[in-house]
Amino acid sequence: MDTDGTRDARETPATPVPRPPAPREAPATPLVGAGVPPMPPGLPPAPLVPPGAPPKPETSPFLTWLRTPRPEAAPGIWRFGHRPRPQQEPEQIPTRQLLSGALISFLVGWLVWSLLWNGYFGTWWVLPLDLFTPDSWRRSNDRVGNAILWYSYYAVIALAILLVVGRLGRWGEVWRRFGPRTWGATAPEAAPPPAPDQDPAEWPQLRQAGAYEAAERLAAEAKAGLMRDVDHARLSRAWQAVRTGRHSLATFTGAVLKDGAAACPHPSGARDLPARYARHDLLTGQVRLGTTADDPRNPYHYRGAGLALGPDLLGTSLLAVGPAGSGKTGALVRPLAESLCLQALAGRASVVVVGAAGAGLGPAESYDVVVRIGHPDSVYDLDLYGGTTDPDEAAAILAEALVGDLADPHPGSDSRRSTTVLAQLLGPFRAVHGRFPSVPELRQLLDGAPGPLAALRKALTDAGHASLLRELDARERQLAHPGDVGSVLADRIALLDRPAFASFFDTSGQSRPFSLRSLDHPVRVRIDLPQRGHADASRILSRLVLAQFTASVTVREDRSLFACLLLDDASGVVTPEAVRGIQRLRSANAGTVLTLRTLDDVPRPLRGPLLGATGCRMALSGLTPWDGQDFAEVWGKEWIEARDVTDRQIIAETPAGKAVHMLRRVITGQAPTARAVTVRQVERERWSASELAHGVPPGHAVLSLTTVQGEHAPPLLVDLRG
Repeated sequence: MDTDGTRDARETPATPVPRPPAPREAPATPLVGAGVPPMPPGLPPAPLVPPGAPPKPETSPFLTWLRTPRPEAAPGIWRFGHRPRPQQEPEQIPTRQLLSGALISFLVGWLVWSLLWNGYFGTWWVLPLDLFTPDSWRRSNDRVGNAILWYSYYAVIALAILLVVGRLGRWGEVWRRFGPRTWGATAPEAAPPPAPDQDPAEWPQLRQAGAYEAAERLAAEAKAGLMRDVDHARLSRAWQAVRTGRHSLATFTGAVLKDGAAACPHPSGARDLPARYARHDLLTGQVRLGTTADDPRNPYHYRGAGLALGPDLLGTSLLAVGPAGSGKTGALVRPLAESLCLQALAGRASVVVVGAAGAGLGPAESYDVVVRIGHPDSVYDLDLYGGTTDPDEAAAILAEALVGDLADPHPGSDSRRSTTVLAQLLGPFRAVHGRFPSVPELRQLLDGAPGPLAALRKALTDAGHASLLRELDARERQLAHPGDVGSVLADRIALLDRPAFASFFDTSGQSRPFSLRSLDHPVRVRIDLPQRGHADASRILSRLVLAQFTASVTVREDRSLFACLLLDDASGVVTPEAVRGIQRLRSANAGTVLTLRTLDDVPRPLRGPLLGATGCRMALSGLTPWDGQDFAEVWGKEWIEARDVTDRQIIAETPAGKAVHMLRRVITGQAPTARAVTVRQVERERWSASELAHGVPPGHAVLSLTTVQGEHAPPLLVDLRG
């Protein structure tokens, strides 16, 4: 079980896209993801398929996956094999009423034909045949010809009766709902292979650009079962780099001819994850989270469709709120982390996943860098200053992490005093030592310990840094003033100056610190926080990672790479500066995913701005009415058509009327009534606080979506188990 009570991947395995075994030799011509920090050694290879002969070309699971249609759809719809539905729900007649009406119309038609055939209506219905038939035909002895003529006329009359009664009895609707085509299997028949110029397995874009040999090599490996979905996505990304001019066509072609589907590898050399937990479609970049419920509150074209998220939605950031056990980790964070890791292997994304140790965020083998803060066996360390060499920038990031939650959350407030205090110490220290202070050294400086301050002053004097001496003088003067923010900073940094963290946050170059400035490359990072026994320190580190993330991704030169930060527990992380940082991510092709147990973990003045800064909002089952009220307000109201129906039973006075009423009761199952309908337009909340608190079943969530292009999806009731 994970931290939210959902089942582990071993208990609910998903069926991934079949993947062939990786080749033995490692490719040696990287085009994508160069410059990623050193990867942990010993990454296991992708899982092998059972031994046997390769699949036939036209029955390869990879080809079936690649050729499956993905029509354009509304935001959040799982496009893989999607069948669009109309926007409005068609009016459907109840089954009993439909079948009884069809039967009665057939009986009426049979009765009319019997009356005509037996002469009860006279002979007027054959008068047209008498008028238009020549006399010579009647006087002829050709009995066969006359029989054909008369019986053809009878068939026309019978067909006309069938058409009339069939239309009245809605026989066409009966055929569509209960005809033979509904008797067979629900699985659609396999579509024939598309034309070569439209077959994605033939790589027509490469052929159009003149790279025929590379296209033939990739097409042959795809048909032989040697290519997988990650390979296709990675090579498509590399081809985009060729089209934009970042790489040459000759380099790409040479890599493909040499390594085939394994060309342009990720720096780790991995071509897939060790295991998959969710359903992914790398052609669209989506991961399926569940199924949109067949509920009247959902738009008709969403009902029954798969619900999926991708970079186009995560680029507006996502906020999920739900109590423990509602599925935040297992049903949301882990599938998203897995999807972004796959896209990182394809050179499309970089991902940082932050959560408590043992939270079930995927195996360590799925990541390139795993920072296990407080664990002595951790290979990587976390850079406390975010990899910057600017003292002012480092001071701003560190101040946000240490005391960002203490800043006044009202608009217009900031934490400039804390930033100034840290800058007064970080600048002089770096000028003297060529590095920033470690945690114990920074704590001593903030406490105003005379020894370290005197040593720093002497070093500045000897080096002739007059301007930095003025900074240090100002800091010493402020130490004597009551209410100095330096004491608060010292108390907060003391939470990181613990024996468990003695080997972490090293600035002397003895460890392997990871910096979020590496998000310029397709890197997969997991940061395990020491929640147990160090809750306050974990919140500081979460704020630190969020501050470093927003500061790093907004200054990237290459923004074609999607960057995403997943915070499994954002309690105590939301600050005024964090909200402003989240608002800037959309234009930087980046986003965040934040989960909260309750909105009470966010200061009241920041709840509205936080809900407004995130384009995707999810309310899971078990929400409190107070949290539901905030979601109800941000989702707003809508105009609906309300109908007030009044039924009055009709009383028959005559025996004939009573018989007719009895017949109607048998046909419709209801007593004859006179109905009065009043239609009016009313404004109603899309989801009320009471419905969110008590009307969302277990394992479900209400989710609203916004794309980076500005398209919206209304709040949808989603089954996260489907």
